[in-house]
Amino acid sequence: MYVTLIPVVAGVIIASGAEPSFNLFGFVMCVSATAARAFKSVLQAILLSSEQEKLNSMNLLMYMAPIALAILLPATLLTEGNVLGVTVALARKDVKIVYYLLFNSSLAYLVNLTNFLVTKHTSALTLQVLGNAKGAVAVVVSILIFRNPVSFVGMLGYSLTVLGVVLYSESKQGNK
Repeated sequence: MYVTLIPVVAGVIIASGAEPSFNLFGFVMCVSATAARAFKSVLQAILLSSEQEKLNSMNLLMYMAPIALAILLPATLLTEGNVLGVTVALARKDVKIVYYLLFNSSLAYLVNLTNFLVTKHTSALTLQVLGNAKGAVAVVVSILIFRNPVSFVGMLGYSLTVLGVVLYSESKQGNK
């Protein structure tokens, strides 16, 4: 089953290297974010399956959300400047921004809850493979909607990633 991950990883590497607007710093940040997401997925899989912790998806989200807020709010205030002032000014101009933010927050909550449920019922590795598939699909949609340029080699990389995801899925079905 783990052999099927080779095309996933190779596809991402090929697609990244062939990206017309490739930036090494951006690539390093993306790899770092992927490693952090993998660490988080493994940690949540351990917490959700541990007999000692007895956490369900809702409880885990209840404990992780304040920690994420404590980490991300100061980082946002440092890197985004006057984000609170701009948000308040926009809300005073048009109250719909408040509804957009509430809707966006609700979607983020549902995405996190879904991630925890997928991890509990499959594995952290499956969640990461699905994340790579989502990235490849997002690129294809971006190409179709926004006409973003992509090279033949880049398209080959994305295709290889999707093929790897399909192979992983098939091998996982065969192991059941």
